[in-house]
Amino acid sequence: MGTLAKLTDTMHDAAYILVDGVMFETEYLRVPDEDTPADDVVLEAKHGDTEIVLTCGEIDGAQPLGEGLYQLRSGAVVRFFSPVTVH
Repeated sequence: MGTLAKLTDTMHDAAYILVDGVMFETEYLRVPDEDTPADDVVLEAKHGDTEIVLTCGEIDGAQPLGEGLYQLRSGAVVRFFSPVTVH
């Protein structure tokens, strides 16, 4: 299983995403597959007035850091949380 496949498994049903220590609430999530173009938006999330958007190209090549953490090519460190794991 490739890194993108592992990351997309982690993304599935994520209600929150932690990006560089800031928790964002997922507003739109589309788990990419092998046919998803690099410029397709796969995630939109919000923290207060701050919004983030990730494309398939931005998450492709993410490096696993262990314990569900991934480092994107941009250098951002992300972790996805489903509602059952947020305390």
